[in-house]
Amino acid sequence: MRAAYMFGAGDVRVVDAPDPSIQLPTDALVRVTAACVCGSDLHPYRKMKPLPDGRPMGHEFVGVVEAVGDDVASLRPGHHVIAPFVWSDGTCDFCQEGLQTSCRHGGGWDAATGGGQGELVRVPFADATLVHVPGGIDESLTPSMLTLSDVYGTGYHAAYTARVGKGQTVAVVGDGAVGLMAVLSAAQLGAERIILMGRHAVRTDLGVAFGATEVVAERGEEGIERVKELTGGDGVHAVLEAVGYLDAYEQALGIVRPGGVISRVGVPQYSDGPIGRGQFTRNITITGGIAPVRAYIDELLPWVLDGTVDPGRVFDAEVALEDIADGYRRMDSREALKVLVRP
Repeated sequence: MRAAYMFGAGDVRVVDAPDPSIQLPTDALVRVTAACVCGSDLHPYRKMKPLPDGRPMGHEFVGVVEAVGDDVASLRPGHHVIAPFVWSDGTCDFCQEGLQTSCRHGGGWDAATGGGQGELVRVPFADATLVHVPGGIDESLTPSMLTLSDVYGTGYHAAYTARVGKGQTVAVVGDGAVGLMAVLSAAQLGAERIILMGRHAVRTDLGVAFGATEVVAERGEEGIERVKELTGGDGVHAVLEAVGYLDAYEQALGIVRPGGVISRVGVPQYSDGPIGRGQFTRNITITGGIAPVRAYIDELLPWVLDGTVDPGRVFDAEVALEDIADGYRRMDSREALKVLVRP
């Protein structure tokens, strides 16, 4: 099959890779119909050390089941499915608690399964991992279905763990796809005001369409002061930090009100950050983390199917698999917000 591999910083190629196959009776084989480039893929794209054999890329995909193992009960060939960005067994204590990202027997899409940016993927624990979409995935809904694989669930995780509710004022730090999904999710959970902190007008305009009530383009101390102005000096009830850099976290600390919550879902690109007396005396809660999107798909899917939300609008570019290197380049240079990939 053809699949995207990364061989080092800035070096993405489409290569001939071995076709995955059923290895265990709980496996399914999925033919990918749509995948995408994730913001987290840009971290290795910018700094990965050379790897002679490369590594398969991609962890967000939707597709059609091509074959199933003997023990797979809920799926059959021809079923249209959504794959969350990790696979999980659905039975361990962490899965039962809705934390599939900590599954005792789970894992990510790699050389053993095939990456999501390829033509075929072997899916372990298919019954627990994959979400069947009855009636199939209509072409017009494909982009929105694909967001359920990662970014929509991650944005929702930010809002959910921050305990966003009716009447609250929420700030979202970051105008990337996850940040925009955090805006959408905060609106769904009833936030009264949503301040989007971003400086790219095309993106923040989409954020307004998703429910942002104000946009703050300033960063650092200027951004903090502007949010304080908008909130009468208090700050916000919840900050959804969707960037992952230390300055974004420090900005979140500066704009959260006493008793508020900071939920971090941007993959941290730092090891140490402030957490001490300042947070303690203000009763600040720090939460978030890698999103167990499998726990949210069943809840979010009906809103996509009935047209209540259209999260697929975050895709503003599309490339064929053979041209995926250009998709990486366009996202890295901010020419594109999020790139959809067609195998």
